[in-house]
Amino acid sequence: MNKIIDFKDKKIDTKLTFSILLYSFVIAGIIGYIYEVIFYRFDKGEFINRGSTYGPWIPVYAVGTILIIIGLYRFKSKPWLVILLSAVITFIVEYFTGLFFDKVVHIMLWDYSKEILNFGNINGYVCLRSVLLFTLGGIFIIYSMVPTLIKIAKKVNKKAFTIISIVLFILFMLDILIWGILHYCNVI
Repeated sequence: MNKIIDFKDKKIDTKLTFSILLYSFVIAGIIGYIYEVIFYRFDKGEFINRGSTYGPWIPVYAVGTILIIIGLYRFKSKPWLVILLSAVITFIVEYFTGLFFDKVVHIMLWDYSKEILNFGNINGYVCLRSVLLFTLGGIFIIYSMVPTLIKIAKKVNKKAFTIISIVLFILFMLDILIWGILHYCNVI
């Protein structure tokens, strides 16, 4: 059976590959949330809940992570290419997500023009700091997070590993769906 991505490990079948992607999605969303809460604590001097949904996760980090894994894991042996393409992917994801939400949904989820360290700011959607930090995130994803998840997947009960990944992913998706419905109905 063809895999979404080949982790080059015979013990990682299609089901485990899918589970690793689901875990990556959720973990990245949570890491993104933690990063933003810490950053805005320094930037604004107070705690700001940066989540765009109700849970402690931010969807754009999750989506970007999946694109990085699917697009870049095959280049793991070429770090320079992982670095370069991480910068390109994260720039594109962040810029067009910001643009879409601003122009289509009429929500400015972030605005780099109002933040510290915003050199290279482009319309508030992206800046050099964000691209550099998200590029580091891409490196972390390819060389640390995914290999760690592969090691865990090989050591634990495969059925439990898969079920937990699906449950976490469903919770994340339900959170986005509920937020979207409530926002669309102008409840929030």
